[in-house]
Amino acid sequence: MDRFVSTFTIKIDAKGRVSVPASFRAVLERDGYAGGIYCYPSLDAPALDAGGERLAGKIDALLNDLTPYSEERDELSVALYGDVQVLSIDGDGRIVLPESLRQHAGLQDRVAFVGLGDKFQIWEPERFEQRRQAAREKVRDHKKLFRSEADKSPGGAED
Repeated sequence: MDRFVSTFTIKIDAKGRVSVPASFRAVLERDGYAGGIYCYPSLDAPALDAGGERLAGKIDALLNDLTPYSEERDELSVALYGDVQVLSIDGDGRIVLPESLRQHAGLQDRVAFVGLGDKFQIWEPERFEQRRQAAREKVRDHKKLFRSEADKSPGGAED
């Protein structure tokens, strides 16, 4: 598998060390990571965004689509690359989450690794459960909207 998938809740120790799920490490290895994980505070959630070379490539592509030296590009560069920390994976498959990253995500004794395809997020488990429920509700609402739109289309249920 070449995507980060599933959710894993893992204990974090007093030194901020946490084991990266084996399936995530396998994706990182295939991705060609150079011994570390790119990790930064999520821009829109109390979580951490993380990944390997594929994530860095997507950030590069996003920035390359913006006008060089533009305010928009500079702000996005600062928000993403300015806060990136490269976290080394030790021989036991663990990373150390720095205090600044733990504070952003409200991490204390457990973390949830959440696969999002080309990247993953690290959440405080209870916060993530709230996020997951909100996402499921939105998806259900969208499905209802799509069904009602299909019903109105030619050949739909209202014909």
